[in-house]
Amino acid sequence: MGAIITLCILGILLLYLGLFKMNKALLPVALVGLLVALGFTLSAWNTDAAPLYNGMVVFDRYALSFSALCIVVTALILLLSKEYFRNISEHIAEYYCLIIFSLTGALLVNAYHNFAMLFVGIEIMSVALYILVGIRKSDFASNEAALKYFLMGAFSTGFLLFGITLMYGASGTFDLGALRNYVTSAETVSPLFYGGVLLMLCGLCFKVGVAPFHFWTPDVYDGAPILITSFMSTVVKIASFVGFLRLFSTALVPLDAFWTPVLLTIVIITLFVGNASALLQSSFKRMMAYSSISHAGYMLFAIVVIGENSVPSIFVYATAYALASVIAFAALILVKRMSGSDQFESFNGLAKRAPWLAFALTIAMLSLAGIPLTAGFIGKFMMFNNVMGSYNVTLLVLAAINAAVAVYYYLHVVVCMYFKNAEGAHAGHTTMMPAPINYKVVLGVAAVLTIVLGVYPDLLLVLFGG
Repeated sequence: MGAIITLCILGILLLYLGLFKMNKALLPVALVGLLVALGFTLSAWNTDAAPLYNGMVVFDRYALSFSALCIVVTALILLLSKEYFRNISEHIAEYYCLIIFSLTGALLVNAYHNFAMLFVGIEIMSVALYILVGIRKSDFASNEAALKYFLMGAFSTGFLLFGITLMYGASGTFDLGALRNYVTSAETVSPLFYGGVLLMLCGLCFKVGVAPFHFWTPDVYDGAPILITSFMSTVVKIASFVGFLRLFSTALVPLDAFWTPVLLTIVIITLFVGNASALLQSSFKRMMAYSSISHAGYMLFAIVVIGENSVPSIFVYATAYALASVIAFAALILVKRMSGSDQFESFNGLAKRAPWLAFALTIAMLSLAGIPLTAGFIGKFMMFNNVMGSYNVTLLVLAAINAAVAVYYYLHVVVCMYFKNAEGAHAGHTTMMPAPINYKVVLGVAAVLTIVLGVYPDLLLVLFGG
């Protein structure tokens, strides 16, 4: 709870710093606050994991590990913000404040043990993002993205609340432990409860952006500022999956024969829609948006084949995906700053102009594609291993086909960087504008971690006794 209180105080403090025009202090104060929140999170690692505050939240290792991951990824994203926000607006305190409050909501979702806290966490996380997505008031694409995100977010929240209502009507409780007792002890589970499960499933699928509930994802990711897109596709997606997994692993396992076929259908649709759409894109940013849909499909494997390996599998996959995404969006910011475009052609000849940047981006693309010696390979291997353990051969074959398709469009970026020459205004340029030191730090740290975790995955698995 110390981390959540710290982040709340930090958000208010950042607003006051902006009020007194202390813009240079915003980033250092935000990073120090995140470091303190991370310290509180890690300090609770060996404490009692019983539900607190009348069962509202539970800070078990499951919640603490994902909370620490969200805090670290947010710190990396904020490190990229120093130059980025300054180029957008003179008033940048609200950017930092809203990101911190959104992170606070993500931590609440990670630790919820009661539907009331799930709803509060999702709303805190989402409302801040509605503003961040449309914060460029003069940009039509940003305004459109904010409106779509708000409308679809409200729509999905309606599904979520209706599902909670039906489940409460059947069981008389919002508590996950009591819901599990109801499911296991009731002679006949009420039809209301089954309807609530389906509506909750729809609402959570909206939040994580899987097909056929994905229609908002590409337009919102494309219209939002790149740094906000990176936050949405990493921290927000991870927290939403944690909430998804906690509900199904804690309370709904006894009903898996009911919801598994539904979720399995969603997974297959998601993999094909995400990868097929990403394959057709000419914009790097939209390709990343559609690929995030396909990655959501892989992460759903941990819920479809729910078991003791689900939590470590989704943690490793989420870590690998977050690190690679941070690298990809950081590279996109630098390339777009130089070329003014996010098309694949903007990456032509990048290896000659900025070899260090091209190398880091190559590591990210290889990790997202699941190539060995990267963290992404370990994440995919663990997900595939779960499916193999349940003898779901059809899903495994379909996932392997989609993984092969993903390799093609990820390596397309690598081909552009190393085997194509720059065109247009950049044809004669052999060097690129020097990147700020904070970008070099983020790219270096994320790339090294991607390789290290790909070679020594036990560094993460030991957290769960793996």
